[in-house]
Amino acid sequence: MGKIIAVILGGGRGQRLRPLTSMRSKPAVPMAGKFRLVDIPISNCLNSDIHWIYVLTQYLSASLNRHVAQTYRFDAFRAGQVSVLAAEQAEGQAHGWYEGTADAVRKQLQRLEARSDDHVLVLSGDQVYSMDLEEFSGHHIALDADVTVAATRCNREDATRFGVMQVDDRSFISAFAEKPKEEEVLDAFVAPDAKGDLTHLASMGIYLFKYPVLAKLLEEDIRDDFGKHILPTALERNKLAAFPFTGYWEDVGTIKSYHRVNLELTDPVPEFNLFHPSSPIYSRQRFLPPAKVGEALVQRALLCDGAVIGDGATVRKSVVGIRTVIGPGCTFESVVCNGAGGFDFEERSSRDHDVPLGIGEFSIIRNAIIDRDARIGRGVKLLNERNLQEYEDDYIQVRDGIIVVPRRGVVPDGYTF
Repeated sequence: MGKIIAVILGGGRGQRLRPLTSMRSKPAVPMAGKFRLVDIPISNCLNSDIHWIYVLTQYLSASLNRHVAQTYRFDAFRAGQVSVLAAEQAEGQAHGWYEGTADAVRKQLQRLEARSDDHVLVLSGDQVYSMDLEEFSGHHIALDADVTVAATRCNREDATRFGVMQVDDRSFISAFAEKPKEEEVLDAFVAPDAKGDLTHLASMGIYLFKYPVLAKLLEEDIRDDFGKHILPTALERNKLAAFPFTGYWEDVGTIKSYHRVNLELTDPVPEFNLFHPSSPIYSRQRFLPPAKVGEALVQRALLCDGAVIGDGATVRKSVVGIRTVIGPGCTFESVVCNGAGGFDFEERSSRDHDVPLGIGEFSIIRNAIIDRDARIGRGVKLLNERNLQEYEDDYIQVRDGIIVVPRRGVVPDGYTF
């Protein structure tokens, strides 16, 4: 067997994550206050000794390109690379933009410089999970499968959002349906060994291909999507296997799921555990000071490097990102704060009218996401007492019932929602 080449798909528009994706691509969205979503699949690869990694980008990719270039630099004594492959229009191509997941890989396939004995691992750039990819590839090789799909259990409702499959007793896939909506199809794909409400076996959007098989499929089936088009074609021609994954896995595709997944990290022993010694998450080194806490109450929170919590503040079940400044007397409950790109303490102490980076004193914020470099004034109340599910004004947005202060947003003193 040759090497495994990982391809991370990062080109989607991320419409359901707006406004977090209004100024950046989905894989560049912050995670856990100090990482980015793309760090998770890259870290899974590096922890599994996969060192040839390509990130395919398209929309609003500048910050993602910069993050990857600044973070993942291999030394001269290690083979491998983490590189960004941006969408581009080549000579003879009618369209340069990626039209779908399969089309993205098709347009960059030659850049991978794969050999006939290599394998190509296709990963998503917006999922939260920790997987031993060596175990995954070992399963694939032991079965001599042409394609292996990572699969997880899901309930009937979630099955309509994923590809679902039927699997025989040797783990080979016998039938596949992408995002089924019809009741009779959902009934047909109920797993024989279903337990409780986890009735279906769903594709995680993680695929391992023999390189020649992938190249031939993408050449002969010119359609755009892996789940909708390529896998059904492969099922007719090739040996498809499923890799049963029982660990934590979340598709962070909406504001609600993004907020929930981040807050779950504050649990005493979260399912996605950042403290697990064998599966660290890597990111850019920033050389920041430790978090600084005054005479404040902090319960079940993640405090990232450079955070400052003022006297009399209360922080409960929240993620406090890098360089976040929470003023005296503030209340933070169920808040995901993505931090800041710098400090402005001099501005904070010398100005009495401009809103500095961070959270002004005596502000109360609950059930919210505060994106990077936001400025929130003194005495602000973000509570959503009317329980609105969707809302937007000049200062905030509400999506899925979650208050969102957009990136570089400014909320004036005394604003109440």
